[in-house]
Amino acid sequence: MSRAGAARRPPDSGSVAVEAAILVPAVVALALIVAGVGRIQTTGGVVDAAARAGARAASLARTPEGAQQAAEDAARGVFSEQHVPCTDLQITQPSSDPVTVNNGALQTVDVRVVCTVRLGWLLVDGMPGSKTLKGEFSSVIDRYRSAG
Repeated sequence: MSRAGAARRPPDSGSVAVEAAILVPAVVALALIVAGVGRIQTTGGVVDAAARAGARAASLARTPEGAQQAAEDAARGVFSEQHVPCTDLQITQPSSDPVTVNNGALQTVDVRVVCTVRLGWLLVDGMPGSKTLKGEFSSVIDRYRSAG
């Protein structure tokens, strides 16, 4: 080809379409990954909220049996309100620990919540696998609560 033939060649038409065909799937994949990480973080927040609610409810109970039932009811209530389907929900028996502060000792109650969620619910429906999320919280037992 001579110089005159090269000068008459049309500009690179269609290069934008090729670039878009390469870049668009990568951008969409990145957006889906960001959305998936956001869903996992949000669900982790729900698990933490369930642990907080369980510990607070257990700290108000009068008996260890009542504390366990209150913690379970409060945690399950949070999952129900937030529509998070745990395939394997575990709520540990609330344990009590003393904490020393300036004015003496305080009792706290600790609750741990473990929730396994299907990746199909978190990310893309039909995706195999699951993610286990854990939350733990301590609440101070009110020493001035009434006996009845």
